[in-house]
Amino acid sequence: MVTVKVLSQEEFQKSIASQYTDVIGEKLGGKVESFSDEWFAAAENLIKPKAPVRDATRFTYAGAWYDGWETRRHNEEEADWVIFKFGVSSAKLVACEIDTAFFNGNHAPYVSVEAVQKFDDDDDDISKIKETDWETVICKSECKPSQRHFLVRDKETDKNYTHARLRMYPDGGIARFRLYGSVIPAQYSGTSDIVDFASVKNGGVAIKVSDQHFGTADNLLLPGRGNDMSDGWETKRSREKGHTDWVIVRLGAPARLKEIIVDTAHFRGNFPQKINVKGISVKEEQEIYDNDAEEKWITIVPDSKTSADKEHFFEIKNDKVFSHIKLTIIPDGGVKRIRAFGVKA
Repeated sequence: MVTVKVLSQEEFQKSIASQYTDVIGEKLGGKVESFSDEWFAAAENLIKPKAPVRDATRFTYAGAWYDGWETRRHNEEEADWVIFKFGVSSAKLVACEIDTAFFNGNHAPYVSVEAVQKFDDDDDDISKIKETDWETVICKSECKPSQRHFLVRDKETDKNYTHARLRMYPDGGIARFRLYGSVIPAQYSGTSDIVDFASVKNGGVAIKVSDQHFGTADNLLLPGRGNDMSDGWETKRSREKGHTDWVIVRLGAPARLKEIIVDTAHFRGNFPQKINVKGISVKEEQEIYDNDAEEKWITIVPDSKTSADKEHFFEIKNDKVFSHIKLTIIPDGGVKRIRAFGVKA
């Protein structure tokens, strides 16, 4: 029997958020497919990337305005629910975050998470999913008012899923919902396919970062070129001589890289002066943090000047296999995306 444990925010960040992907996030392409009710506040707010806010002076026709999902009182069914479609092809699931920020006296008392595997080539009518098709991922768990809850399975699911259902018992409000797992990419047509192995859609994960004060490192791996500076990676202004910032990306699979693209889209007065990219191949990820790890990194893009609001293309002539890459920005600044095109080893 799979058990669920509650972690602290620090523990969750270290073991889950930095190692897995939020597969239903709006910025990744996740979306709400259906819901039981959203009388007071819309279900789509659950997957917004920004932290929830509160304006106690704001009211709508339905009642007080909340930045989250809130249903009517006195639900006669066991639970209210929302069904989400993942923003990736599929994923094995391991944990979730339930944030009841600002819901105090109207929060969801209990929640559970279920999932189903339903690919696009199946009948896309989700109303035809049978109750028996839903498999419990996170068992029924208690929630407290105005608090972040970090719920983790004792092991990753054996099965990869495409849709999830959040249930709250019996009704109430939840501000944000994050669902973490390991991305299972769509199958490549052949081993010679050129693929962006840094892309979150292909299993790339930003596992370690020096600083992400203004924008998080996971944004680097998103599809597209984004909307503005908010959906890129941006660090604080450094004040020390010789300072650099960096991010380590676990590639979706070990690969022989052919091209690196560093995109500074929307960063016009705060792009890095220079960048470089290194690669490493390890069997166990812990090797990256060993004392001698720095000597194992191989430079694949030397120090190179960058410009504002531009894609920078770098041909990779090294034929070695890499499992991880490290982007360093000199001395600080903002980068929108990094692409690591290559063929699977």
